[in-house]
Amino acid sequence: MPSSTHKKVVVRKMDRDSVNGYVAPANFVREGKLELLNTAGNVVAIDLRDIKGVYFVREFGDSESLSRKTFTSRPRTEGLWVRLKFKDNEVLEGMMPNDLRSNTQRIFVPRSSLESLTVLAVIGATRRHRKAVAADTRQVQLFGE
Repeated sequence: MPSSTHKKVVVRKMDRDSVNGYVAPANFVREGKLELLNTAGNVVAIDLRDIKGVYFVREFGDSESLSRKTFTSRPRTEGLWVRLKFKDNEVLEGMMPNDLRSNTQRIFVPRSSLESLTVLAVIGATRRHRKAVAADTRQVQLFGE
């Protein structure tokens, strides 16, 4: 059994294969490879260019993280709404930070697997309007300001 410092991950590979296992969250990438303790207890090194994404999950059996890939309407969660387009043309949208209510808590995506990353919107709390500040009549106006 992995130590409590290891996190559950599902590694989705570019060839559409996936591997379940555990990583040490602080240093799971070394020398261009992801170090993973698979569910059989073996340490596996996977080259980053073969990885599409590393999904930090609550449970292995829940595949909901792969079912919804885009939002049907503007998200309500605060953060950056981003769209990732992978080199195989798959599109995935998410919030940074990710919506922690789902099984997927975070996703690590190697830059080599992406075609593009686009920020669609910055979603924040409702804006508070500042009170209008009266013009300072003590300041001399220049150039017809």
